[in-house]
Amino acid sequence: MTRARRNPAKTARTARFNSFRSPWMPREPLPIRIERLQTPIGEMLIVTDRVANVRAVDWADCEQRMRRLLHIHYGSGGYRFEPSGSASKATVAIDRYFQGQLAAMDSLTVETNGTTFQREVWRALRRVPCGTTTSYAALARQLGRPAAMRAVGAANGCNPVGVVVPCHRVIGSDGSLTGYAGGLDRKIWLLKHEACRR
Repeated sequence: MTRARRNPAKTARTARFNSFRSPWMPREPLPIRIERLQTPIGEMLIVTDRVANVRAVDWADCEQRMRRLLHIHYGSGGYRFEPSGSASKATVAIDRYFQGQLAAMDSLTVETNGTTFQREVWRALRRVPCGTTTSYAALARQLGRPAAMRAVGAANGCNPVGVVVPCHRVIGSDGSLTGYAGGLDRKIWLLKHEACRR
């Protein structure tokens, strides 16, 4: 039996691809599920994995953005959708948050990909107390990188887990609301929702 000969050029290309492959990008497709939750400010999409880690949260009218971030974080073929069954722990907790139980999301486990710096920023966001706000400059100082305000802003804008990782609590140093991927109307609602129940 004649053994197929290897193509040296193809082998070299594969080796180069693997050398650039991010260490956090899964080698097997990650099984995830999407749930839909009706909230006072629109339909929300909640993505979790088999062990109930929250992988993404976004608004239904921003679904294209959510899918683009999933593709960036996990790569082409790096994840696959499974049918959703009963409501996950995450969906129940987020629903309770919108009903006024603001601490309901605190115990949720968030699992994201991204760069080391992005994940540092997202962890810092979860430490911003509910009912308060912070700024890009303050977050940069908290991370020990006071000159990295722009990088903090970019990481904030790439946050794949909205509301649970509360990027809506970041405002400008001058008190301006700055941008919010879900829309400023939602940002205003969320801040008021949290402030009036402190």
